[in-house]
Amino acid sequence: MSISKRRLSPVESRGMAMVAARDLLIESGPQAVTLKAVASRIGRTHANLLHHFGSASGLQKSLAEFLTNQVCGSIAEAVVKSRTGEGTVRAIVDLTFDAFDKQGAGALSSWMLLTGNEDALDPIVDAIHALVDEVGEGGHEDREMHEDTLTLVLMALGDALIGERLADSLGLSRHSARDMAERHLEHALERSKAKTES
Repeated sequence: MSISKRRLSPVESRGMAMVAARDLLIESGPQAVTLKAVASRIGRTHANLLHHFGSASGLQKSLAEFLTNQVCGSIAEAVVKSRTGEGTVRAIVDLTFDAFDKQGAGALSSWMLLTGNEDALDPIVDAIHALVDEVGEGGHEDREMHEDTLTLVLMALGDALIGERLADSLGLSRHSARDMAERHLEHALERSKAKTES
């Protein structure tokens, strides 16, 4: 019996829908992430997806949460590795920039804002906040970590939206923003280390 014919649990059905929605986002952009398109891709009905997500904006909000949880988990792991000397600052930068660029979070964020679905950005903001609290040396009180994260996320989002054209018009390398983010984060980590040792 094929997976599209057998009865799926709600968790399995939502998981398949999220993978399909992510693939559509990467392949064709945020406007392609519709209930009908996702239902078609996973062999379900529009009504089935409507039951799970309520609306196209509900689907987009769930997708934002799905993408963010995946990315934040990877970033947290990279931060821990960088602190133990197993990983690099560049790995953290690349994961963050790739999330907004190659994985479509930047396009999805701007699409949701343009269509008036600002609430769908809440999972992204909440997950990043939770990540900072988790990896920050001082937890929620680590203001410098919050500021560094804000800088990194804004740089990654801006780069995903206009980085290629802007870098080209300024005669800079396509990876200039990543290089600047890496230098900023290295400086921030050195500052944090010095404060801890003093």
